[in-house]
Amino acid sequence: MDAVLPDALRAAIDRRLEGQGRAGLAQRALALSEGYRRGRASSALVKGEADALAYALTRTPATYAAARRALEEVLALRPAFAPTRLLDAGAGPGGGGWAALDALPGLTAVTRLDHSAAFLDLAEELAAAGPAALATATRLRADLTDPALVLPDADLILAAYALTEVPVATLPAVIDKLWSATRGVLLIVEPGSPEGWRRGLEIRTALIAAGARLVGPCPHAAACALRSPDWCHFAQRLPRGREHRLAKGGAAPFEDEKFFWLAFERPVARAAAAPSGARIIAPPRPGKPGLRLRLCRPDGRVEDTEILRRDRVAFARARRLGWGEAFDPGDLQ
Repeated sequence: MDAVLPDALRAAIDRRLEGQGRAGLAQRALALSEGYRRGRASSALVKGEADALAYALTRTPATYAAARRALEEVLALRPAFAPTRLLDAGAGPGGGGWAALDALPGLTAVTRLDHSAAFLDLAEELAAAGPAALATATRLRADLTDPALVLPDADLILAAYALTEVPVATLPAVIDKLWSATRGVLLIVEPGSPEGWRRGLEIRTALIAAGARLVGPCPHAAACALRSPDWCHFAQRLPRGREHRLAKGGAAPFEDEKFFWLAFERPVARAAAAPSGARIIAPPRPGKPGLRLRLCRPDGRVEDTEILRRDRVAFARARRLGWGEAFDPGDLQ
Protein backbone atom coordinates (compact mmCIF):
# COMPACT_ATOMS: atom_id res chain seq x y z
CA MET A 1 0.00 0.00 0.00
CA ASP A 2 1.34 3.43 -0.94
CA ALA A 3 1.78 6.00 1.84
CA VAL A 4 0.31 9.29 0.64
CA LEU A 5 1.00 12.57 2.42
CA PRO A 6 -2.07 14.06 4.14
CA ASP A 7 -3.83 16.57 1.89
CA ALA A 8 -3.19 19.44 4.32
CA LEU A 9 0.55 18.76 4.41
CA ARG A 10 0.81 18.32 0.65
CA ALA A 11 -1.08 21.58 0.11
CA ALA A 12 1.11 23.42 2.63
CA ILE A 13 4.30 22.26 0.89
CA ASP A 14 2.87 23.26 -2.50
CA ARG A 15 2.01 26.73 -1.19
CA ARG A 16 5.51 27.10 0.20
CA LEU A 17 6.99 26.17 -3.17
CA GLU A 18 5.18 28.96 -4.99
CA GLY A 19 7.65 31.40 -6.46
CA GLN A 20 10.65 29.18 -5.75
CA GLY A 21 13.22 28.57 -8.47
CA ARG A 22 13.02 24.87 -9.33
CA ALA A 23 16.61 24.68 -10.56
CA GLY A 24 17.91 26.10 -7.30
CA LEU A 25 15.79 23.70 -5.24
CA ALA A 26 17.02 20.75 -7.30
CA GLN A 27 20.64 21.80 -6.76
CA ARG A 28 20.11 22.14 -3.01
CA ALA A 29 18.32 18.79 -2.87
CA LEU A 30 21.22 17.13 -4.70
CA ALA A 31 23.74 18.74 -2.36
CA LEU A 32 21.78 17.52 0.68
CA SER A 33 21.54 14.00 -0.72
CA GLU A 34 25.26 13.85 -1.48
CA GLY A 35 26.08 15.25 1.94
CA TYR A 36 23.99 12.65 3.76
CA ARG A 37 25.57 9.87 1.71
CA ARG A 38 28.98 11.10 2.87
CA GLY A 39 27.82 10.87 6.47
CA ARG A 40 27.41 14.58 7.15
CA ALA A 41 24.74 15.68 9.63
CA SER A 42 21.83 18.06 9.09
CA SER A 43 23.52 20.59 11.36
CA ALA A 44 26.26 20.93 8.76
CA LEU A 45 24.00 20.79 5.70
CA VAL A 46 20.83 22.71 6.54
CA LYS A 47 21.94 26.33 6.82
CA GLY A 48 18.72 28.20 6.20
CA GLU A 49 15.21 28.40 4.83
CA ALA A 50 16.01 27.24 1.29
CA ASP A 51 17.85 24.15 2.52
CA ALA A 52 14.98 23.27 4.85
CA LEU A 53 12.49 23.62 2.01
CA ALA A 54 14.55 21.42 -0.31
CA TYR A 55 14.70 18.81 2.45
CA ALA A 56 10.94 19.03 3.01
CA LEU A 57 10.26 18.53 -0.69
CA THR A 58 12.55 15.53 -1.12
CA ARG A 59 12.67 13.82 2.28
CA THR A 60 9.45 14.61 4.14
CA PRO A 61 7.36 12.19 2.01
CA ALA A 62 9.78 9.36 2.81
CA THR A 63 9.99 10.23 6.52
CA TYR A 64 6.21 10.34 6.72
CA ALA A 65 5.85 7.04 4.85
CA ALA A 66 8.38 5.12 6.96
CA ALA A 67 7.09 6.50 10.27
CA ARG A 68 3.47 5.85 9.30
CA ARG A 69 4.25 2.26 8.31
CA ALA A 70 6.17 1.64 11.53
CA LEU A 71 3.30 3.05 13.58
CA GLU A 72 0.85 0.79 11.77
CA GLU A 73 2.96 -2.22 12.74
CA VAL A 74 3.18 -1.06 16.37
CA LEU A 75 -0.59 -0.61 16.56
CA ALA A 76 -1.12 -4.06 15.05
CA LEU A 77 0.92 -5.44 17.96
CA ARG A 78 -0.48 -3.08 20.61
CA PRO A 79 -4.00 -2.15 19.46
CA ALA A 80 -4.87 -0.68 22.87
CA PHE A 81 -2.02 1.83 22.76
CA ALA A 82 -3.62 5.28 22.97
CA PRO A 83 -1.04 7.97 23.75
CA THR A 84 -1.93 11.61 24.26
CA ARG A 85 1.57 13.16 24.43
CA LEU A 86 4.09 12.98 21.58
CA LEU A 87 7.73 14.02 21.56
CA ASP A 88 9.03 14.22 18.00
CA ALA A 89 12.78 14.05 18.64
CA GLY A 90 14.78 15.32 15.68
CA ALA A 91 11.59 16.50 14.00
CA GLY A 92 13.05 18.22 10.95
CA PRO A 93 10.17 19.75 8.93
CA GLY A 94 7.73 17.64 10.95
CA GLY A 95 6.87 14.69 8.70
CA GLY A 96 7.07 12.19 11.55
CA GLY A 97 4.65 14.20 13.65
CA TRP A 98 2.10 14.23 10.81
CA ALA A 99 2.45 10.44 10.57
CA ALA A 100 1.86 10.10 14.32
CA LEU A 101 -1.29 12.26 14.26
CA ASP A 102 -2.56 10.37 11.24
CA ALA A 103 -2.13 7.02 12.99
CA LEU A 104 -3.06 8.25 16.48
CA PRO A 105 -5.63 11.06 16.27
CA GLY A 106 -6.02 10.93 20.06
CA LEU A 107 -2.70 12.76 20.48
CA THR A 108 -3.43 16.15 22.04
CA ALA A 109 -0.01 17.49 23.02
CA VAL A 110 3.04 17.55 20.73
CA THR A 111 6.58 18.71 21.41
CA ARG A 112 8.70 19.21 18.31
CA LEU A 113 12.45 19.07 19.03
CA ASP A 114 15.22 19.93 16.59
CA HIS A 115 18.59 21.68 16.60
CA SER A 116 17.72 23.72 13.49
CA ALA A 117 15.70 26.93 13.70
CA ALA A 118 15.09 26.67 9.93
CA PHE A 119 13.53 23.22 10.35
CA LEU A 120 11.40 24.31 13.30
CA ASP A 121 10.21 27.44 11.48
CA LEU A 122 9.20 25.44 8.42
CA ALA A 123 7.55 22.70 10.50
CA GLU A 124 5.42 25.34 12.25
CA GLU A 125 4.44 26.91 8.94
CA LEU A 126 3.50 23.58 7.36
CA ALA A 127 1.48 22.56 10.43
CA ALA A 128 -0.52 25.79 10.67
CA ALA A 129 -3.46 24.30 8.76
CA GLY A 130 -3.00 20.79 10.14
CA PRO A 131 -4.42 18.99 13.18
CA ALA A 132 -4.71 21.19 16.26
CA ALA A 133 -2.08 19.23 18.17
CA LEU A 134 0.46 19.95 15.42
CA ALA A 135 -0.58 23.56 14.86
CA THR A 136 -0.11 24.30 18.58
CA ALA A 137 2.96 22.10 19.12
CA THR A 138 5.55 23.18 21.66
CA ARG A 139 8.81 24.23 20.02
CA LEU A 140 12.05 23.00 21.58
CA ARG A 141 15.27 24.00 19.86
CA ALA A 142 17.94 21.72 21.27
CA ASP A 143 20.63 19.21 20.40
CA LEU A 144 19.94 15.65 21.55
CA THR A 145 23.63 15.24 22.37
CA ASP A 146 23.65 18.17 24.81
CA PRO A 147 24.41 16.65 28.25
CA ALA A 148 22.36 19.38 29.93
CA LEU A 149 19.21 18.67 27.90
CA VAL A 150 16.29 17.28 29.90
CA LEU A 151 13.55 15.89 27.68
CA PRO A 152 9.87 16.28 28.52
CA ASP A 153 8.03 13.07 29.37
CA ALA A 154 5.83 11.66 26.61
CA ASP A 155 3.60 8.63 26.04
CA LEU A 156 5.08 8.25 22.55
CA ILE A 157 8.58 9.32 21.66
CA LEU A 158 9.41 9.21 17.95
CA ALA A 159 12.99 9.43 16.70
CA ALA A 160 12.72 9.18 12.91
CA TYR A 161 16.05 9.38 11.06
CA ALA A 162 17.48 11.33 14.02
CA LEU A 163 19.80 8.84 15.71
CA THR A 164 21.66 8.12 12.48
CA GLU A 165 23.25 11.58 12.90
CA VAL A 166 24.30 11.06 16.52
CA PRO A 167 28.04 10.34 16.93
CA VAL A 168 28.74 6.80 18.10
CA ALA A 169 30.47 8.03 21.25
CA THR A 170 27.40 9.94 22.44
CA LEU A 171 24.72 7.48 21.24
CA PRO A 172 24.41 5.58 24.57
CA ALA A 173 23.73 8.80 26.48
CA VAL A 174 21.13 9.92 23.90
CA ILE A 175 19.38 6.54 24.03
CA ASP A 176 19.31 6.67 27.83
CA LYS A 177 17.86 10.18 27.68
CA LEU A 178 15.10 9.15 25.25
CA TRP A 179 14.21 6.08 27.27
CA SER A 180 14.15 8.00 30.55
CA ALA A 181 11.50 10.32 29.08
CA THR A 182 9.40 7.48 27.63
CA ARG A 183 6.19 6.73 29.50
CA GLY A 184 4.67 4.47 26.86
CA VAL A 185 6.44 3.59 23.61
CA LEU A 186 9.76 4.68 22.12
CA LEU A 187 9.72 4.27 18.33
CA ILE A 188 12.98 4.54 16.41
CA VAL A 189 13.17 4.66 12.60
CA GLU A 190 16.57 4.39 10.93
CA PRO A 191 17.77 4.15 7.31
CA GLY A 192 17.36 0.67 5.85
CA SER A 193 21.07 0.27 5.20
CA PRO A 194 23.55 -2.21 6.69
CA GLU A 195 24.91 0.61 8.85
CA GLY A 196 21.40 1.60 9.97
CA TRP A 197 20.68 -2.01 10.93
CA ARG A 198 23.96 -2.40 12.83
CA ARG A 199 23.24 0.80 14.75
CA GLY A 200 19.74 -0.47 15.40
CA LEU A 201 21.14 -3.68 16.90
CA GLU A 202 23.31 -1.65 19.27
CA ILE A 203 20.29 0.38 20.33
CA ARG A 204 18.24 -2.81 20.73
CA THR A 205 20.87 -4.42 22.97
CA ALA A 206 21.25 -1.32 25.13
CA LEU A 207 17.53 -0.79 25.68
CA ILE A 208 16.78 -4.43 26.48
CA ALA A 209 19.63 -4.34 29.00
CA ALA A 210 18.04 -1.20 30.50
CA GLY A 211 14.78 -3.08 31.09
CA ALA A 212 12.82 -2.00 28.03
CA ARG A 213 10.37 -4.49 26.56
CA LEU A 214 10.80 -4.98 22.82
CA VAL A 215 7.54 -4.50 20.91
CA GLY A 216 8.84 -5.13 17.39
CA PRO A 217 9.65 -5.74 14.66
CA CYS A 218 11.52 -8.69 16.14
CA PRO A 219 9.15 -11.36 17.53
CA HIS A 220 11.76 -12.17 20.20
CA ALA A 221 14.33 -10.42 22.38
CA ALA A 222 17.17 -12.88 21.73
CA ALA A 223 20.27 -12.02 19.73
CA CYS A 224 19.60 -11.40 16.05
CA ALA A 225 20.26 -14.50 13.95
CA LEU A 226 21.14 -12.57 10.79
CA ARG A 227 24.78 -12.27 9.83
CA SER A 228 26.52 -9.88 7.45
CA PRO A 229 26.27 -9.41 4.49
CA ASP A 230 22.55 -9.95 5.22
CA TRP A 231 20.69 -7.33 7.23
CA CYS A 232 17.15 -6.66 8.40
CA HIS A 233 15.23 -3.83 6.77
CA PHE A 234 11.87 -3.08 5.21
CA ALA A 235 10.46 -0.99 2.36
CA GLN A 236 7.51 1.34 1.95
CA ARG A 237 6.36 2.57 -1.45
CA LEU A 238 5.37 6.21 -1.73
CA PRO A 239 4.16 8.27 -4.68
CA ARG A 240 6.25 11.13 -6.06
CA GLY A 241 4.54 14.23 -7.40
CA ARG A 242 5.87 16.35 -10.24
CA GLU A 243 7.86 18.72 -8.00
CA HIS A 244 9.30 15.79 -6.08
CA ARG A 245 10.43 14.09 -9.29
CA LEU A 246 11.97 17.29 -10.65
CA ALA A 247 13.86 17.94 -7.41
CA LYS A 248 15.23 14.40 -7.40
CA GLY A 249 15.96 14.32 -11.11
CA GLY A 250 13.94 11.15 -11.66
CA ALA A 251 11.04 10.14 -13.86
CA ALA A 252 9.47 7.31 -11.83
CA PRO A 253 6.14 8.26 -10.21
CA PHE A 254 7.07 6.42 -7.01
CA GLU A 255 10.00 5.44 -4.83
CA ASP A 256 10.60 2.67 -2.31
CA GLU A 257 11.89 3.97 1.02
CA LYS A 258 14.14 1.43 2.73
CA PHE A 259 14.02 1.70 6.52
CA PHE A 260 14.48 -0.18 9.78
CA TRP A 261 12.36 0.35 12.89
CA LEU A 262 12.42 -0.61 16.55
CA ALA A 263 9.76 -0.06 19.18
CA PHE A 264 10.11 -0.46 22.94
CA GLU A 265 7.61 -0.11 25.76
CA ARG A 266 7.65 0.36 29.49
CA PRO A 267 6.88 -2.95 31.19
CA VAL A 268 3.71 -2.65 33.27
CA ALA A 269 2.31 -4.71 36.10
CA ARG A 270 0.87 -7.46 33.89
CA ALA A 271 2.06 -10.60 32.20
CA ALA A 272 4.44 -10.23 29.30
CA ALA A 273 2.79 -9.69 25.94
CA ALA A 274 2.15 -12.78 23.88
CA PRO A 275 4.62 -13.52 21.06
CA SER A 276 3.80 -11.43 18.02
CA GLY A 277 4.18 -14.22 15.51
CA ALA A 278 6.77 -14.44 12.78
CA ARG A 279 7.92 -11.40 10.81
CA ILE A 280 8.43 -11.46 7.03
CA ILE A 281 11.93 -10.00 6.60
CA ALA A 282 12.35 -10.15 2.81
CA PRO A 283 10.13 -9.68 -0.23
CA PRO A 284 7.93 -12.79 -0.68
CA ARG A 285 9.11 -14.88 -3.62
CA PRO A 286 6.33 -16.44 -5.73
CA GLY A 287 7.01 -19.64 -7.59
CA LYS A 288 5.14 -22.44 -9.32
CA PRO A 289 4.72 -24.62 -6.19
CA GLY A 290 3.73 -21.71 -3.97
CA LEU A 291 5.11 -18.73 -2.09
CA ARG A 292 8.46 -18.62 -0.29
CA LEU A 293 8.66 -16.44 2.82
CA ARG A 294 11.75 -15.55 4.80
CA LEU A 295 10.63 -15.44 8.41
CA CYS A 296 12.09 -14.28 11.69
CA ARG A 297 10.37 -16.58 14.19
CA PRO A 298 9.47 -16.11 17.86
CA ASP A 299 12.11 -18.69 18.86
CA GLY A 300 14.84 -16.53 17.30
CA ARG A 301 15.36 -18.59 14.15
CA VAL A 302 15.45 -17.12 10.67
CA GLU A 303 14.32 -19.55 8.00
CA ASP A 304 12.78 -19.76 4.57
CA THR A 305 9.32 -21.35 4.54
CA GLU A 306 7.36 -22.33 1.46
CA ILE A 307 3.57 -21.99 1.51
CA LEU A 308 2.25 -24.41 -1.09
CA ARG A 309 -0.66 -23.51 -3.32
CA ARG A 310 -2.41 -26.73 -2.35
CA ASP A 311 -2.57 -25.46 1.26
CA ARG A 312 -5.34 -23.15 0.17
CA VAL A 313 -6.15 -21.42 3.45
CA ALA A 314 -2.54 -20.72 4.40
CA PHE A 315 -1.66 -19.71 0.84
CA ALA A 316 -4.62 -17.33 0.61
CA ARG A 317 -3.51 -15.63 3.83
CA ALA A 318 0.16 -15.54 2.90
CA ARG A 319 -0.36 -13.98 -0.54
CA ARG A 320 -2.10 -10.98 1.04
CA LEU A 321 0.92 -10.21 3.20
CA GLY A 322 4.05 -8.33 2.22
CA TRP A 323 7.58 -7.59 3.23
CA GLY A 324 7.78 -6.41 6.82
CA GLU A 325 4.39 -7.70 7.98
CA ALA A 326 3.71 -10.11 10.82
CA PHE A 327 2.54 -13.64 10.02
CA ASP A 328 1.09 -15.93 12.69
CA PRO A 329 3.03 -19.21 12.61
CA GLY A 330 -0.30 -20.96 13.22
CA ASP A 331 -1.28 -19.99 9.70
CA LEU A 332 1.52 -22.18 8.41
CA GLN A 333 0.17 -25.37 9.97
